[in-house]
Amino acid sequence: STHCLVVDLDVVRKNYQALQAALPQADIYYAVKANPAPEILKSLFELGAHFDAASFTEIKFCFDAGANASNLSYGNTIKKQHDIARAYESGVDLFTFDSEQELNKLVIEAPGARVICRILIENEDAKWPLSRKFGCDPGMAKDLLIAAQSQGLKPYGVSFHVGSQQINPRHWSAAISTTANLFADTARSGVHLEAVNLGGGFPACYRDQVPEVGEYGDIISSALAKFFGNTQPRVCLLYTS
Repeated sequence: STHCLVVDLDVVRKNYQALQAALPQADIYYAVKANPAPEILKSLFELGAHFDAASFTEIKFCFDAGANASNLSYGNTIKKQHDIARAYESGVDLFTFDSEQELNKLVIEAPGARVICRILIENEDAKWPLSRKFGCDPGMAKDLLIAAQSQGLKPYGVSFHVGSQQINPRHWSAAISTTANLFADTARSGVHLEAVNLGGGFPACYRDQVPEVGEYGDIISSALAKFFGNTQPRVCLLYTS
């Protein structure tokens, strides 16, 4: 027998719009690796979504769906050097990194591009923890962002991921506090960051009850106000349908 996955585009749109309503200040990036079906990409593009690609192939899928390079992020922290070059030549200018090796590739292949450094955040309460897989500690992130600026890149922001199917919205609050401290630290060194990528992890309701997306929005908005005060960063987040 052949396995078949049926995806209801109305549900994809409805979930996207619920996130939009919960965090109206955020740019929502669809994580293409979740499902790169052309129908989903086109449907979300028509709703104004941005796209987070993990490979150059996914970037091409986004272009095929009508997306502009300005709405794309190359969010994988481990990229082939020639894929960085191809993405940059295609107009993509937002890349995520979390190591010196990745920084060196970006300096060579994407001069002047905006870069986001991913930090490690604990993933307690997540059904699928990711904490050891990607990211660096905040002290290293500070050094990498300073180095990025000194080598001609534009340090744009910080990203984190609190784990997939994260059932405790308060983990975003702790992560935003850590991020605000990092913003302040880099600013003291002359590096002024603009954006926070809140990652994904918003849970789908499979069997267990999970908090409403509005509850996540309220806690995140409160944390941004508490820890960033009047200098609110640009906010983006990942959506996995």
